[in-house]
Amino acid sequence: MKVILKADVKGHGKKGDLVNASDGYAKNYLIPKGLAVVADKAAINAMEGQKSAAAYHKSQEKQQAAELAEKLNAVTVLFRAKAGENGKLFGSITSKDVAEQLKMQQHLVVDKKKFVLPDGIKTLGTTEVVVKIYPEITATVKVKVEAE
Repeated sequence: MKVILKADVKGHGKKGDLVNASDGYAKNYLIPKGLAVVADKAAINAMEGQKSAAAYHKSQEKQQAAELAEKLNAVTVLFRAKAGENGKLFGSITSKDVAEQLKMQQHLVVDKKKFVLPDGIKTLGTTEVVVKIYPEITATVKVKVEAE
């Protein structure tokens, strides 16, 4: 019996897969537990519609991420901070600070978790910070730190 899985089933497939299960297993376990539905024409059409909608939304997200990456590559964020004589900052500039200044100066909203800045910026000058916007899309933001 052909069924469409509504949840991951170990040994049979993942959610949304069209699988062939034995009649007894499908009728007595999968369907009553809500793990699958019978694969008739209406269910197959609904499944294909959901898959095409998901693919469309994913392509839209990827396109928006590419546009944001293009904007971020051209951006320079300016910070003014107190520093010692040798150019070291008192404290550091973290990804949270960069995200807030990016929002204030350029009106671009990027989550602080997407910045690759493990130790923060601790010196004066210009630093390039990598931003992972989407799994395959990254951008580079220039962060310029000046002394107060």
